[in-house]
Amino acid sequence: MLANVDGAVGKYVPAFMFSLEVAGAPENNDLLIAELWAAGSSGITELDAGKLRAFFDDEADPAALAERFGAMSWRREEERDWVAVSRINWEPLLVGARFLLVPEWRVDPAPEGRFRIVVNPGLAFGTGIHETTQLCIEALETYAHPGVKVLDVGTGSGILAQVATLLGASPVWACDVDPVAAGIARGKAAASVFIGSVDAVRPGSADVIAANISPEAIELLAPDLLRSLACGGTALLSGFEWQEVPAVRAELERRGGLLRETRYKGDWALLAVSKPG
Repeated sequence: MLANVDGAVGKYVPAFMFSLEVAGAPENNDLLIAELWAAGSSGITELDAGKLRAFFDDEADPAALAERFGAMSWRREEERDWVAVSRINWEPLLVGARFLLVPEWRVDPAPEGRFRIVVNPGLAFGTGIHETTQLCIEALETYAHPGVKVLDVGTGSGILAQVATLLGASPVWACDVDPVAAGIARGKAAASVFIGSVDAVRPGSADVIAANISPEAIELLAPDLLRSLACGGTALLSGFEWQEVPAVRAELERRGGLLRETRYKGDWALLAVSKPG
């Protein structure tokens, strides 16, 4: 049984609307937000310590949703436009020196000299809000020059492939093992998007590889990430916290990678690793 915020336990009889408090992990919240939207949430707000509050109408099943998302509590909510309330929390965001990320319901123009990218926080990982996505965008500004061949591994929403294309990289490829994410990326990024992972990529194909995934996935894919790089190419790898850097770096170096630089934003890190040649 799930206890509501008043401490009562029992079957919930919907009145107007209810909300669930979900204990997310900051590194996974983009994906969790996407799953909550897909489950029919009417709005989502971010709380302290990485927690989320998701609002649902009275036709939803709170017990099933609580079990699915591991909710800590639920509470009844007054009738309000919770979509509008949740959207208040999504402001346009300046990232790096050349980008403005704008939620799809905003009309804010990009400042002079910046590219405007429209994001939908409910679709897939990679809205640009998370520090790891910002780290990757900033690193692409450094490494993705016109004519450079870029591969985005685990593309999610396709935002990194879109960034690389706007920076003049060509060709740009992207892949994701999730067919839904691949479909979203295919519709937003001017890139060749395929369902799958870097193990399907021809050796030496990319000058730059971006992979904003988990540290476990990076360590597992390290041989293929380096194999797919052209000699002298650089892999921009993020999705992990600063304390996980030594283990990720050690595995990449064990596979023949050469660390070029490490970047940090808050608790999060990015490794730029090259393939000697």
